[in-house]
Amino acid sequence: MKNIYLNIIKFNSKNLNKIIKILKKNDIIGLPTETVYGLGGNAYSNSSIEKIFNVKKRFKKNPLIIHYYDLNHAKKDVVLDKNFYKIYKKFSPGPITFILKKKNNSRIKPLACANLKTVGIRFPKNKVVRKILKELNFPLAMPSANKSSSISPIKPLDVCEEFKNKIKVVDGGVSKIGLESTVLNLVGKTNILRPGKITPKQIENVLKTKIRISSKQKTIKSPGSFRKHYSPGIPMFLNKKKCPKKYAFITFGARYPVTRNSFNLSRKSNLNEAAKNLYKYFRNIKKKGYKKIYVTKIPNKGIGYAINDRLKRASSK
Repeated sequence: MKNIYLNIIKFNSKNLNKIIKILKKNDIIGLPTETVYGLGGNAYSNSSIEKIFNVKKRFKKNPLIIHYYDLNHAKKDVVLDKNFYKIYKKFSPGPITFILKKKNNSRIKPLACANLKTVGIRFPKNKVVRKILKELNFPLAMPSANKSSSISPIKPLDVCEEFKNKIKVVDGGVSKIGLESTVLNLVGKTNILRPGKITPKQIENVLKTKIRISSKQKTIKSPGSFRKHYSPGIPMFLNKKKCPKKYAFITFGARYPVTRNSFNLSRKSNLNEAAKNLYKYFRNIKKKGYKKIYVTKIPNKGIGYAINDRLKRASSK
């Protein structure tokens, strides 16, 4: 399909300066990460934060994740403890977000944190966004670059289809993982608030303690916690073995035949491949005009926890 959008920025040294100028003016821009594309803005600027919430049509009680280049920048804003350092050393930079106590003198705007005393922070691994963060003297508030509750974008064109030419988007190719980061709560009881690529077992191996996935939060500390989320806007039915031919069938594994209405997440039964394909298939199915989606059972292990979490929220009414 021909790209009709003029707001995609190729990443190079010349355009890096242009990107930095946009962010320093407290404007917002679509940026690549290894998980999904984000909508980035100055976390120390009320103007930037307001723009993010307005463009996404996001609830103000839904906090944003703050992205940093390194620890030297983050420690000015949050309280770092021994469990944080253990997990950071093992998995960062990478697809993990830490819920931590915000320092009283933190410059992160309260709106970005939904006026909570906690904040989610992350150190992305994607080389493009890291080069951008390195040039800034402020962190980036950066939720997924889509309208709230809809499908997260995994490539520049996805962002353009969400917002047309309202914002510029930096081309960093296709996101390697394709699902949002694991969110690990380190305030009070240590638990996972949103499953992702980094699994409970991996975290348990580092902290030497049982880590559970918390399905309910009295206070929303983490993005992706609302009942309905990641939705293609089409009725979805999970754990199905068969599907009527007039509806889309999302399958997994080689035993499912290739048919006109089938979308196989991974014929090799590779859950990482399935995660990378999930949002792409959601968008393709929607574009093809299917009215319903049937989904076969996905193994609930590894990143499969995260896939099933997204499917459950996407299918919620």
